[in-house]
Amino acid sequence: MTLDFPIAPAQAPATRRWFLPAAIAAALFISGCATSLPESPSRTGDATTSAPTTTPAPSLPSYRLPGHVPLSDITAASTGTNPYGVATLDAPSDLWDRIRRGFAMPDLQNELVIDREQWYATRPDYMQRMTERSSRYLFHIVEEIEVRNMPMELALLPFIESAFNPQAVSSARAAGMWQFMPATGQSFDLKQNAFRDDRRDVLASTRAALDYMQQLYNRFGDWHLALAAYNWGQGNVNRAITNNQRQGKPTGYTDLNMPAETRLYVPKLQAVKNILARPEAYNTTLPLIGNHPFFDTVTLQRDMDVALIARLAEVSEKDFRALNPSMRQPVVMAAGTPTVLLPWDNAIIFQRNLQNHTGPLASWTAWVVPSTMTVAQAAARAGMSESMLREINNIPPRMQVRAGSSLLVPRSEARNTDVPVHVADNGQISFQPEVVLRRTVVKARKGENVTKLARRYGVSPVSVADWNKLGVDSALKAGQSIALMLPQRAKVTAKAGSGSNKKQAAAKPTRKQAGAKPTKTAKQPTKTRVASSTKKPAKKKP
Repeated sequence: MTLDFPIAPAQAPATRRWFLPAAIAAALFISGCATSLPESPSRTGDATTSAPTTTPAPSLPSYRLPGHVPLSDITAASTGTNPYGVATLDAPSDLWDRIRRGFAMPDLQNELVIDREQWYATRPDYMQRMTERSSRYLFHIVEEIEVRNMPMELALLPFIESAFNPQAVSSARAAGMWQFMPATGQSFDLKQNAFRDDRRDVLASTRAALDYMQQLYNRFGDWHLALAAYNWGQGNVNRAITNNQRQGKPTGYTDLNMPAETRLYVPKLQAVKNILARPEAYNTTLPLIGNHPFFDTVTLQRDMDVALIARLAEVSEKDFRALNPSMRQPVVMAAGTPTVLLPWDNAIIFQRNLQNHTGPLASWTAWVVPSTMTVAQAAARAGMSESMLREINNIPPRMQVRAGSSLLVPRSEARNTDVPVHVADNGQISFQPEVVLRRTVVKARKGENVTKLARRYGVSPVSVADWNKLGVDSALKAGQSIALMLPQRAKVTAKAGSGSNKKQAAAKPTRKQAGAKPTKTAKQPTKTRVASSTKKPAKKKP
């Protein structure tokens, strides 16, 4: 006999003296109870008794605790003779069988379902890729749905949303296995920052998706309408229902006026459900997915490089990222992501190898930029090449890094600590266009001095005076050439504006065509060119 509780050494001798007689007495008592129970109409017979009569099943005993099933009920359930209709207790043969047993939504039957069945059935390679990809995540999703007592059809929703690809991104910027939009993800506490995107996280996104689906079902009281709202938005579904109510029309899923994508949404799910329920009828072969966990969670105490985690776990970095798709960077920050997922057996290998590891755990850290600077300046401060800084932080060309941005940089003696939680959870990178100055010659107006001209172009009078070797208050002659260093983008804008003005002038009737008396100034075209070249940049003035 194996004890389920430890015995302190000091108590062991005394325990041995009374434990054996007590155990024998308890066994005899239980044996006597099991053999001396009288036959009672409140219990079914055992497997050796004759077939049950047609006597109606008695009511359950009043002393039964909630969730308690008598031993006789369990025996009868296992042999299929239970009069109370208790489900059989044999374990599902695989995860597909477990999913089928949990189907609870009403079936949808229409031409769209048949159309989607044919679409999937005629693409066996696509179905094979989807189902094989799902093998990493389905067990966890099924477990979460069962805990919440929700319909198991929801476990199939990632087939429709992303084909079970956690890196999928839609044209509308929805991301992850469950395809969360950025704003919706934020409302369900899915962090989206420079280092990770929880919309792709297996655990976090599944939790958020089921929370959202439960919220929608509570709102509409119908799973098909809840699914429509998940795809189209609950506000749109609510308006469609209200519109039908005003017209005296039904308000079911098939009765509402909705976009084609939403109209096909539930039929797609129903088609996948039908194929998985009877794969042989659709000439489909499902990969075997065992009814057991695929991955385990591992807690990190320190920041660690992704490459090191994969090496210690003895898995490829590709497989690690498939289970941890929210990671955007080559380092996992323990303050923001304290747990990672590893294949079940490899989680044990990782813990063992980590205990024997003696080198550094992370070669990267986060640096908060103190002031706006060019990428070259930031790279010099971080002690790395400009190309590497751009690549690791995904910095586009011709952009400066704004103050407060969190950049990933190599660890050094000056920066060798783990990333704090406020940076790991909220770090962002923002940019602004680089300002490229170009020498431009402009004409002074009558009565202008250096200060007035500088104000007209939005530059410093001191700079204008320095560029032209003049005093700040120096008077300028009308038409005098003054050199300015202006942003290149402003010059391009001025040119574009000047060209568009010329096109507009060509399209408009002249004063002569309109019957107006022509002006007498012969130099008007020259004045117009000067005015257009000088007035346009003034719009850039803050």
